[in-house]
Amino acid sequence: MTASAAQAPWFLARCTQFAVAAAAGGELVRALKAHAHLLHPATTTASDFGQASMIFVNAMTAAVVLFLLWFARCWRNAGLLSPGAVRGSVAWAVVAWLIPVMNLWAPRGLVLDVQRASDPGGGAEGHGNALVNVWWAAWAGHAALSLAAMNLGGGTSLPLLVASEGLDLLAAVLAIAVIQRITSRQAAALRSVTPVPAPAGLPHAS
Repeated sequence: MTASAAQAPWFLARCTQFAVAAAAGGELVRALKAHAHLLHPATTTASDFGQASMIFVNAMTAAVVLFLLWFARCWRNAGLLSPGAVRGSVAWAVVAWLIPVMNLWAPRGLVLDVQRASDPGGGAEGHGNALVNVWWAAWAGHAALSLAAMNLGGGTSLPLLVASEGLDLLAAVLAIAVIQRITSRQAAALRSVTPVPAPAGLPHAS
């Protein structure tokens, strides 16, 4: 596929944004149910927490799958728009998100590469980088505070819960913004690509 034939993955982008929002909402409900059950086990049942956890797991699974599909499409498009600007294969761009420990830092660089390659003109690169960096910091902060809440507060610390879920919601909003920015950049760049004419004397594809 050539750059002139490629398209920005708007449908996947919209589905991913919706799934990210649903996963963030599910995580908030799950965390509140867990906190209430730990503090008031007589008035809240484990079943309520279990149902909330199941909803969250399903929403998060959908968000992860859709995000990786969207990112794979964006990776391919970035390689067409700026050959050599993205490192590694599409498989690596997906697997890097799933490898423990490595997924704490490697995917951030991959997102920055895709964002940079999606805008060959380099417009507003600093602002785009800041958006990705703040998103990644919010996501990492949420993960760290969630771990601290379970290990230090036994899941009952309200300040840790509020801080952790606040960062989770912030990370979700910023993730939606990152998806929007990259997809928009690719749409604009792909629209500006001049189709390569077929050589004279060769039949055109129908």
